[in-house]
Amino acid sequence: MLVIGLMSGTSYDAVDAAAAELRLADDTLTLRPLGMVSTPYDEGLRAALAAALPPAAVPLAEVCRLDTGIGRAFAAAAIRADRELCDGRAELVASHGQTVFHWVADGRVHGTLQLGQPAWIAEATGLPVVADLRARDVAAGGQGAPLVSLVDLLWLRGRPGRPVALNIGGIANLTAPDGTAFDTGPGCALLDAAVREFSGGRLGYDADGALAARGTTDPLLLERLLAEPYYTRPAPKTTGKELFHAGYLRAAGLFDGGRPEDVLATLTTLTARTVADAVRSLGATEVIASGGGMRNPVLAGALRRLLTGVPVRASDELGLPAAAKEAYAFAVLGFLTAHGLPGTDPRSTGARRARVLGSLTPGGEGFRLPPAATRGPERLVVTE
Repeated sequence: MLVIGLMSGTSYDAVDAAAAELRLADDTLTLRPLGMVSTPYDEGLRAALAAALPPAAVPLAEVCRLDTGIGRAFAAAAIRADRELCDGRAELVASHGQTVFHWVADGRVHGTLQLGQPAWIAEATGLPVVADLRARDVAAGGQGAPLVSLVDLLWLRGRPGRPVALNIGGIANLTAPDGTAFDTGPGCALLDAAVREFSGGRLGYDADGALAARGTTDPLLLERLLAEPYYTRPAPKTTGKELFHAGYLRAAGLFDGGRPEDVLATLTTLTARTVADAVRSLGATEVIASGGGMRNPVLAGALRRLLTGVPVRASDELGLPAAAKEAYAFAVLGFLTAHGLPGTDPRSTGARRARVLGSLTPGGEGFRLPPAATRGPERLVVTE
């Protein structure tokens, strides 16, 4: 089956569309990557999305406009991926949508909201769409995140030692081979928020870590930031920009006169330190890393220095491009749903049971989905 996975992360800068040929035989799911295309949000939509994220108060009219605008952006990305990567032969689209709120209170997730109406994708492509993948896990008592943990577990099964999968996007998350999975805390979320604040909105992120590289970590400020209670909570746990946003930095006094370069250096160290502490707590023997944060050489270098003796490898070395890994993972989750198979491991999310994820929007010819599989995969193999 040719499946397109659509993903826009907590950095909300673009829609990534990865195409994969997926085959399930006996206990093995084989994934052949066909490539990825990335389509930036137009500036108007991105600005509207940024203005609507927590802690902003947003009228329902704006939610409707965003749901439509994001849905159309995802539809355009799917059309492009089908044309450029699948020669027009794609059979299914799996859309993560754009997370705008993850309702976490008292250590539990009570709800989650991803915008990007899948009807726009189905209407534009004529393909069936699996979307709204997180909500079912939350309804089953889970955290709804990290949602790609099952894919990581299948993919890394059989590797020697104790490999840990790491993704650094706006938020960073880990998955260990025993099923333990959780968000470690901010990936690039606080860095991006600080850059926007210091630049008056002219810059969206610290390109190549150049600003942080000119600064020095402030140990007192770092200590204050590390006192955040989230870091000591047990897994499973999840977080997002509902906690880690510009207002969080203001409350911590980060914009009270310090050199911007030092603040950014400190926030870079904060991400590297919280990720490294989490990796060590899992007894990892290697880290397989992906996500946009790994393209920041200052952040990646700080993480590797803190994890001396634990190799940090890009997921590219195992066949999945680091920039596209999550989009490929959502293609896998869509494939599992289409075949009636669960897409979660309860050990990772804390749900009562593994569940088939998402909602299905029919394509131009209805559902016409494949017969339900009788057993789920035990491993994922990536081929050329």
